[in-house]
Amino acid sequence: AQRSGKLPANNRIHWRGDSALDDGKEANVDLVGGYYDAGDNVKYGMPMAFTITTLAWSAIAYEKELKAAGEMGNVHSAIRWGTDYFLKCGKKRGIFYVQVGDPVEDHKCWVRPETMKTPRTVLQINETVPGTEIAAETSAAMAASSIVFRYVDPPYARRLLNKAKSLFYFGKKNKGTFDGECPFYCSFSGY
Repeated sequence: AQRSGKLPANNRIHWRGDSALDDGKEANVDLVGGYYDAGDNVKYGMPMAFTITTLAWSAIAYEKELKAAGEMGNVHSAIRWGTDYFLKCGKKRGIFYVQVGDPVEDHKCWVRPETMKTPRTVLQINETVPGTEIAAETSAAMAASSIVFRYVDPPYARRLLNKAKSLFYFGKKNKGTFDGECPFYCSFSGY
């Protein structure tokens, strides 16, 4: 239900439609896709990365049960929806996009994403605006997801693993906590 972007024909949530099809336009980059946070219309990098990491490890730990229930394909789709978005977020060298939307404006109203009118502000981490925790968690999401897709889609799994490695080194090289998501997702203990 929290998918953002152009929804696929096999979308299982029939009351949801396409939304935020211009995300990233402000930064001249395609950031369509990913997941909205909670009941909001903001896409936050940190909780989205944690969600994808958790989904990936669940697919690994409960593979047999998910296959028996006939849900593994849906789990793969849910993970890929997030990892495809993360790949878009890291297309520009030395930049990783970590948020789309204005949380202050978004939190003033409850509207469905299909009709939202709030600004789609874009935030990034880079060499001068570090975000070690977001880079590291997104790296974890990509690495765990690469394990999920290792035998299902080997080229995609390699792409995810390569991006995980580059994000890890990016975060390690540019150490510092990202406060751009405050006051909603602050790092009180540092990266």
